[in-house]
Amino acid sequence: MLIRRIEKFLRQHDMPATKFGRLAAHDPRFVLDLRMGRIPRAATEARTEHFMNTYTLAESEMAHAR
Repeated sequence: MLIRRIEKFLRQHDMPATKFGRLAAHDPRFVLDLRMGRIPRAATEARTEHFMNTYTLAESEMAHAR
C-alpha cells in the first residue's frame, strides 16, 4: 500500500508530510489526503514511487561521495 511506504520513507528521512507532498506530487496536502483515504491515480502513484526511489538513491550516492 502506497501510504505505508510513504510513512516509512517519512520516518527514515525525517521529512515532513507537506514537504514530501510538494516534492513528490506537487501537492502539499497529498500525504494528508492519503491518510484520509484518498486513492491516487496510477500515474501519481508511479511518480511518487519514482521520487522515493531516486531520492534514496541520490542520498546514498551523496553519502558515498563524502
